[in-house]
Amino acid sequence: MTLRKSALAITAIMVVSAAWAQQSPMPEDIAWKLLELGRVIDPPKTAQLYAPLQQKEPYAAVRIERDIKYGAADRNLLDVFTPEVAPGSPRPVLIFVHGGGFVAGDKRTGNSPFYDNTMLWAVKNGFIGVNTTYRLAPQSPWPAAAEDLGAAVKWTSDNIAARGGDPKRIFLMGHSAGAVHVATYVSHPEFQKIGDGGLAGAILVSGIYELNGEDSGDAEKAYFGADTSLYAVRSSLKGLQATKLPLMIASAELDPPRFVQQFELLKQAACNGAHGCPRAVMLPQHSHMSEVYSINTPDTRLTDEILQFVSTGK
Repeated sequence: MTLRKSALAITAIMVVSAAWAQQSPMPEDIAWKLLELGRVIDPPKTAQLYAPLQQKEPYAAVRIERDIKYGAADRNLLDVFTPEVAPGSPRPVLIFVHGGGFVAGDKRTGNSPFYDNTMLWAVKNGFIGVNTTYRLAPQSPWPAAAEDLGAAVKWTSDNIAARGGDPKRIFLMGHSAGAVHVATYVSHPEFQKIGDGGLAGAILVSGIYELNGEDSGDAEKAYFGADTSLYAVRSSLKGLQATKLPLMIASAELDPPRFVQQFELLKQAACNGAHGCPRAVMLPQHSHMSEVYSINTPDTRLTDEILQFVSTGK
């Protein structure tokens, strides 16, 4: 891209973002700081913006079971968030799968509010929350993470009723690399340990669905392998097009271009697929990390869409 075209693109984003700011639930100072960061993936700087908006432990009215083993590997761990008072009727279940570029990431690190924030939002809004982690590359390459999701979904299906959840209404949500793993799980039935994957729906936030060696960085190749001739069968696009499972897909206005391209690619493919068009959400003002770090703040643009998806199945 030439310098002139780059400047024009930045100007266009600023104009759109300024218009959104007049009616946006995002704090104006955060909106401008995200715009200054630009189309990058910067967890530390984005976390600094959103951590002050999040709750700190101890959390009121929430019961947490941490580091429950769902499989044999060291990272086969999940946290379950339930209301302190047992629900009167079974609740839908939201399983969240973090990102981290295939080689990093966790369900929670130290005293960070992320990704407890997603679980707290889930409990407040009528769900049982399950926050899971999985094996990482390069020690555990493809399909380790998808296999782990199969085991996590199986554990949830078998054990969530005792915690107030409805095993027939499990929704699997992934962000970034987590969305890639969720997409792999949904699109490759060989990794599913229960019929129809055990899901009522899948939510894919800023994922990659069609792999190619040209765009894949070192971390992606560490997980999917150096042999790019295998990428076609390891991609999820065709399987997502064929699935009858309800899908919701999302991307952010300030996502790196590849994620926006993949969002549009999946949206078009799914509209021509077995289930018809997915719920597709482009989040104005947000970046790759802010879209999930903002969960459980007054900015409910993503979570409102999730609630609609869960309640309508489309």
